[in-house]
Amino acid sequence: MPFAPSTRIKPPALRPGDTVGIVAPASNIRRELVQAGCERLRALGYKPFYFDSIFDQDLYFAGSIERRARELEEMFVRPEVRAIVCARGGYGSNYLLGILDHMKIERHPKIFVGYSDITSLLTYFADSAGFVTFHGPMLTKDFALDDGVDLAAWNAALGGQSEWSLDMGPESGVKPLAEGSAEGILYGGCLSILVASLGTPYELQTEGTILFLEDIAAKPFQVDRMLMQLKLANKLSGVLGLVFGEMIDCVQTPNKDQGYTLEEVILRVVGDLKIPIAYGLRSGHVSRRNVTLPLGVRAGLTVSGGQVSLKILEAATTA
Repeated sequence: MPFAPSTRIKPPALRPGDTVGIVAPASNIRRELVQAGCERLRALGYKPFYFDSIFDQDLYFAGSIERRARELEEMFVRPEVRAIVCARGGYGSNYLLGILDHMKIERHPKIFVGYSDITSLLTYFADSAGFVTFHGPMLTKDFALDDGVDLAAWNAALGGQSEWSLDMGPESGVKPLAEGSAEGILYGGCLSILVASLGTPYELQTEGTILFLEDIAAKPFQVDRMLMQLKLANKLSGVLGLVFGEMIDCVQTPNKDQGYTLEEVILRVVGDLKIPIAYGLRSGHVSRRNVTLPLGVRAGLTVSGGQVSLKILEAATTA
């Protein structure tokens, strides 16, 4: 049963000196990228921790289903671990949904961060356990890069800042698509993973949300098809505002003029919703500085006069 916003559980905040647990619930990972990401976490004042079994490989997965599930459960249970950051996405998180010991996890709410394939776990913990979760940088994809993490958003989201705004200035790449103003619960993630949840017990819950959608290398007609599927499944009727990600490489044919923009494709599908719509927020699959979005907290979206404002209206973590 999905949790009402008023019952959302906020995990304890992350502070310098805290231990950050690293998990690989999906695809297999490279040791050198894990080491690079851990060096960055140490430079930021955290203590990275992982089990050596994280480097196991089973086909394209980071080891067996059982290994991945037990690793994740153990990170929630360990008292010294204050936050859990995924090493990468890829594919495989959906395998864990039916075998995780959700009672064990629910007794130990913690910061959980990831994106891409990890969307299935972000929404599972948000909808079934009632946790605030975090759509943001991963170890081998973002922390391993010099300019991979937006530290202002990371610190505000995980550090318990009570009210803050995301950078929507000229350098942010964010564009207005449809004007309006709305307040709702911030929610969402990778579009293709959210669409894949339809018809399952883990179906996305969009009523009353400011819905964030992003993806990578999906052709415009595929983005159209996925948005139409959400629309026909009645998953957009209760959405109060829409924010799209950077949508990296979402073009028909790379390096060729396709004669239309993805923004036009998006508006053809959702322009009749009469809600504020913005495009280009760098969270998830991004070109640089991955922005951390707290999912499950109140947010306000305003699109007006060619400007976009997205404000987080409450703390996502507790002191």
